[in-house]
Amino acid sequence: MTVNGGFDLRVEPWIPVRLLTGEPACVGLCELFKRAHEIEDVEIPVPPAASGLLRVLAPIAARIAADGGDRLDDPDVAEDIDDWFDLRERVLKASRFDPRAVDAYFGRKDLEGRFDLFHPERPFLQDPRLVAECVDAKGASNPSGVNKLVMGRPTGVNGAVLFGHFIDMAPVAVPAAEAVWHVIAQLYYGPSGQCTPRRITDVRAGSGDAAPLRKSVSYFPWGPELFTTLVLSVPSPQGEVDWGVGDRCPWEEELPDPLDALAPVTWPGRMLTGRFRHGALLVPSGDGGAVTDAYLTWSTHEPSQTVRDPYQILDRREDGEFQPREADGARALWRDLDSLLLKDSSQDARRPPVFEHLPSALLLRLRVRSYGFDQDGQQKDRVWFQATSPHVLQWQEENDAEMAYHLKRCRTAAEKAGDRLDYAARVAWRIATDTSVDPSPKVKIKLEARKPGPWALAALTRYWPAAERRFWQLAETGHTTDQVDKPFVDTALAVLDEAIGQANRADIRVARARHRARGLLLALLQPPTPD
Repeated sequence: MTVNGGFDLRVEPWIPVRLLTGEPACVGLCELFKRAHEIEDVEIPVPPAASGLLRVLAPIAARIAADGGDRLDDPDVAEDIDDWFDLRERVLKASRFDPRAVDAYFGRKDLEGRFDLFHPERPFLQDPRLVAECVDAKGASNPSGVNKLVMGRPTGVNGAVLFGHFIDMAPVAVPAAEAVWHVIAQLYYGPSGQCTPRRITDVRAGSGDAAPLRKSVSYFPWGPELFTTLVLSVPSPQGEVDWGVGDRCPWEEELPDPLDALAPVTWPGRMLTGRFRHGALLVPSGDGGAVTDAYLTWSTHEPSQTVRDPYQILDRREDGEFQPREADGARALWRDLDSLLLKDSSQDARRPPVFEHLPSALLLRLRVRSYGFDQDGQQKDRVWFQATSPHVLQWQEENDAEMAYHLKRCRTAAEKAGDRLDYAARVAWRIATDTSVDPSPKVKIKLEARKPGPWALAALTRYWPAAERRFWQLAETGHTTDQVDKPFVDTALAVLDEAIGQANRADIRVARARHRARGLLLALLQPPTPD
């Protein structure tokens, strides 16, 4: 804790990391950048906070990373994309951030106090005006509660207990270091709809919009140490931002008027840290070591700015437009790899811009890190997750097109077998339990959506982990082949039998159901019927 009850994020150890030696450590911002070449990973246990933190760190890295006086965030260098990539190559060759550049940035006079979590005038990523503006009908202070701040805690009467037993009547304070994580998570993944009312005019508005990353999944090229990861996380200059005004992050500019038009999106600061829809303010304990209460409300009602997030896959919708791929807690990272390896022109998905033009000398050492939060668009949170791939970026289409398309065929085959397994298991259950159903292969069976039976879920629960093992076996270097359907069909057949169970097969109807379901799966191996 810093003096006067503050919490200076530059020096306080609030970011858990793992060093290259394997040892755990906890660092502040200054130490994180100075030792980035010694750090292997960031180990914040709240994936949406880790995803947001990387978006906070990337523009800082761009401010610090330089060579010969040129910085990665220099708009003059960015005028020529080749010059910018050349500069990034030179920065990477230095293998570390210059400690003097780190001190120069965090010691800027205009940023004095801006990294203090509890600063009375400019607390980091917070709005101190909420004390006076979040009030009840009688004008009394109306905080949201610390349970509302901490992702995973239940709030209200019917809140689900996900990660601990907490109730609004007896809130448990959260350590200041952890509170930072949850502020970041709320700003990037917070809900829409009803929130703590905020009175600025005569109207006491009490609803807001969803945070910019809500229900999404993000992907980052992951280097062998944090220095490389952060440099590669700096997005390349994008043409859709406003180049006519200076770039600022929230801690680098004055507090905006919530009723004014939004500042234009600029690169890289406002693109990554300037599109928040929520306002937050923490209430510290007396010694500044914990947070006892919090305000969470809306920050603007202006229309959201449109800009491509550099870390998201875009999927083509039926109407031809593209939208960010939504997080799915049941979908493993390997099922997204072909969207990261193939060029946009090769598919109905657009890979994240941060995966374009990766340094060829690093491809053998790069992995993929994903962070996702499975949510609905409003208030419901389901599950968050993170995953890290093996060293797969060596197989990007530009570097190894044969392998990139091989992996796409493998993933497509796995999806087809998984979809057919789901259908076949439902058909089998209907045949086994409904005596009026004709099990003959030529008879089309109508399924009841509300009565899927237990076999489909049991089979798919077994299938996807087994399919992933098959996928990585097929991904071994030098083992490309066009014959990728059979391994996944064989896997589906095996898990189907496990789901039905050995004891049930003596029943004649179950035997017929199993035979029909196996036939549906084996049909995937038949050559397509000519038109």
